[in-house]
Amino acid sequence: MEKLCVASEEQEILSKFNVSVSKGDKVLIKGRSGIGKTTLFRLILGFRLPVAGDIYFEGKKIDPQLAWYLRKKVTHISQNSDIGEGLVRDMIEEIFSYNANKGILDTKELHSLLSKLSLNKEVLDKRFENLSGGEKQRIAIIISMLTKKEIFLLDEVTSSLDKALKKTVVEMFLNNPSWTVLAISHDTEWERENVRIIDMERIQEDINVCS
Repeated sequence: MEKLCVASEEQEILSKFNVSVSKGDKVLIKGRSGIGKTTLFRLILGFRLPVAGDIYFEGKKIDPQLAWYLRKKVTHISQNSDIGEGLVRDMIEEIFSYNANKGILDTKELHSLLSKLSLNKEVLDKRFENLSGGEKQRIAIIISMLTKKEIFLLDEVTSSLDKALKKTVVEMFLNNPSWTVLAISHDTEWERENVRIIDMERIQEDINVCS
């Protein structure tokens, strides 16, 4: 991202914002609610356009066609954990029936991830909409890992988990050297030695008018 400027009718959100992320980087984006963290993900995915500045992916400036390609390469977990309804098993099977995911569902890995995240296999036969917030988050995390993608945009994915599970999830994402991870979170478990921190509060202190 180079010299990004984003503004709403009410206020400027980002001004002359620069950040570069390489393959395998682990990045934590922190700051108070409403400061522009989620806006960064929307920009990366092409769901929002900047007032000024450019976004690049694999060395190419993002346009509508490249944004579509990028979305196929990225796993995004939003703050909203209500990602579907019906039996968890059916929901997962449907997701992995799509062309982009067809044939890659590893049942053995699914059961292994359930165990690592303290979920019994019986959860597969429960209705997703009846699960707790923490259970929904863990199912979303498991699905993201099963897609075999290596770029993750994670928006508050550990917010509803207890301390032990937060640590487990964080370590699962950070300990894979081939994964590129951008995480928005207020949880201190993400603040590790190998994690680069983008403090949106500090960026806002130096903000200039978009021009």
